[in-house]
Amino acid sequence: MMTKKYYLTMIALMMGCLSVSAQKSIVILYENDAHCGIDGYTKMAGLREAIEGSDTAYVGTVCCGDFLQGNTTGAISKGQYIADIMRLMDYHALTLGNHEFDYGVPRLKDLLGQIGTPVTCANFYEAGEPLPVYAPYVIHQYGNKKVAFIGACTPETMILEGYSFYDTNGILLYDLKPKAFYELIQQAVDNARKAGADYVVLLSHVGETPQSMGFSSHRLVNNTRGIDVVLDGHSHEIFESVKVKNLDGKEITVTQTGTQFANVGKLLITPNGRFITQLIKSKDIPYENEKVSNAIDDIHKKVKAVTSEVVAHSDYTLVVSDENDRWIVRGQETNAGDLVADAYRYAMKADIGLENGGGIRNDINAGDITYGDIIGMLPYDNTLRRIMVTANQLKQMLTRCTALVPVLDGNFPQVSGLRFTIHSKRHTVSDIEILQADGIYKPIDMQRTYSVALTNYNHDAGGFFDCFKKCVVLQESTLRYYEALSDYLKNVLGGNTGKAYAQPQGRIKILED
Repeated sequence: MMTKKYYLTMIALMMGCLSVSAQKSIVILYENDAHCGIDGYTKMAGLREAIEGSDTAYVGTVCCGDFLQGNTTGAISKGQYIADIMRLMDYHALTLGNHEFDYGVPRLKDLLGQIGTPVTCANFYEAGEPLPVYAPYVIHQYGNKKVAFIGACTPETMILEGYSFYDTNGILLYDLKPKAFYELIQQAVDNARKAGADYVVLLSHVGETPQSMGFSSHRLVNNTRGIDVVLDGHSHEIFESVKVKNLDGKEITVTQTGTQFANVGKLLITPNGRFITQLIKSKDIPYENEKVSNAIDDIHKKVKAVTSEVVAHSDYTLVVSDENDRWIVRGQETNAGDLVADAYRYAMKADIGLENGGGIRNDINAGDITYGDIIGMLPYDNTLRRIMVTANQLKQMLTRCTALVPVLDGNFPQVSGLRFTIHSKRHTVSDIEILQADGIYKPIDMQRTYSVALTNYNHDAGGFFDCFKKCVVLQESTLRYYEALSDYLKNVLGGNTGKAYAQPQGRIKILED
């Protein structure tokens, strides 16, 4: 096992700067998509302290978004517990992920104000305003070098968290400027260079895989010049370095750490201007920061007091992601998706239950299921409602929201009370059948309407690509979606999921034709 002394020596060797007389390198520690994985913060802060103490390099830390939301810790405090920790982290810059908007922009501004870190996002505007809400770039001095951090948030957020960008009448409140996205990032780069930046680091929450609006960090690099390195997020991938050509054909490094502090990233900028990225497994970091650790311990106690109640038991893991931490609930039926959709259908006494894969966040492991596990799986503040949907609207939604298969997409529907077939190459659906009162599935009747149980988010706030936004509300409920699942587990299933949810139940068939 590595000792702290050995580990610190290796850091110095990797930086090539053991000589006190040598010009110092710059080390930027980075993370993305922490999603309330709070135990990782003390490791990152401890590593930073160790490098500072070695006096071998200038060091800073940055965040690439998606920190306020992701599990029970964020959900029960609406991000407050995360802000309490991040206030101690002394980040040199952070940018916004799509999930920073989950609690609405007023809450976002409040929490970021408490954190006190310089926020950069070159493409986040209040509607109609000429200047962005936050600085398009932040410059930090390291020795005699200036590093500019530029923030970029995927414009897809306007779909994923649409309720934060539009009022209830569909009037635009805030804008991530999808039509001018690349131009705004380029403008920030140019202005940062004019302001004296020696190096430009993009804090990107855009991701590797193009989603519904077609943006990716690779395409961002392809359409810009002057960025030296991209610290990416959003797609939860793990890679130390991928080379992507910019507008001038120059190869630029793009890197991601995964999610929930699977790794801490280390960007080394050598005295001669080389950029080297490395991922360090958080579990291998032997350092912690005392203040951050104490704050984390206190928050764990608060969360436990709320979430320790055992609600049910399952002999099988309720699956959201696979062994590679890919959110497969966004691209195929899972037993967790079946369970959640069933809970909605039962709670609202509807023909059909629907939940988008992006709303189901975390696996629940086999064993006792606590209230905290349920909130961790369904961590938002969504409520349930029943709406009236025509058969044609339902078919259009299923077609639209499965069109990206096999690409994982948050709008992919998990369903109850219906089954259907996806044709992934033709981007169509067929064989739509509705579950009848006698337990038999029958072909959908294209001449009638059906009642659908879903969240307020999926009805009128951007879910399912707004396919149901104009549908009539039959029943409005104050029941939170995690409360519906808890009630279903306790009162309908009698506290045990049983064999019925051991595997997906065959509601969604995918054919490669």
